[in-house]
Amino acid sequence: MTYWLEALGWAGSALLVWSLLQTRQLRLRRLNLAGSLVLVAYNSAVQVWPMVGLNAVLCVINAWHLYRMLRTRHDENTYAVVEVSPDDAFLAHVLRVHWADIARFNPDFAYAADSQAFVTLYGDEVVGVLLLRPLPAGVAQVDLDYVTPRYRDLSPGEFVFRRSGQLTARGYRQVLTPPGMVAPYYGRLGFEKHGDRYRLDLPSPDLQPD
Repeated sequence: MTYWLEALGWAGSALLVWSLLQTRQLRLRRLNLAGSLVLVAYNSAVQVWPMVGLNAVLCVINAWHLYRMLRTRHDENTYAVVEVSPDDAFLAHVLRVHWADIARFNPDFAYAADSQAFVTLYGDEVVGVLLLRPLPAGVAQVDLDYVTPRYRDLSPGEFVFRRSGQLTARGYRQVLTPPGMVAPYYGRLGFEKHGDRYRLDLPSPDLQPD
């Protein structure tokens, strides 16, 4: 067996192991698919046909899951957005469970009692929390836009903004992100960059679709 072929086999195995250490679903599936493809090539070269079959099946499974995730990541029928009271006990529990992760990405976050809270659900699983704080002149500031690690690559929090009728019905005309956000995704949602913030101008309630 040549050195490069043996290295290919080890590389494929390493990719599979690394994929299983990922918490993000999309990254896990991509790495697992890459590792399976490498091992299909390796086992074909050394003619270990049962392992070729196994890894070929894994390729199909991973490709199917990737297709479903990428097809539905922007589908409003996939996620549900529910408004909850800022003093809701369930919301407090979710924030407490994920507090260490929240603090890692939002070290300056401070809970405000006058926030409006939205929980994003995938089925019955909580995948995100959005806290908006009302400012004068119909402006809502994003205080927290948190997504759980499993769904972080899929950005489910966007559905609160895409369903802008939820916000205009509460009198908001504009949404602002906190200053100095690191690697925000808001530019893909129609927000515009203004200094160190992103801004989304909401349509007038009269222009909302029926």
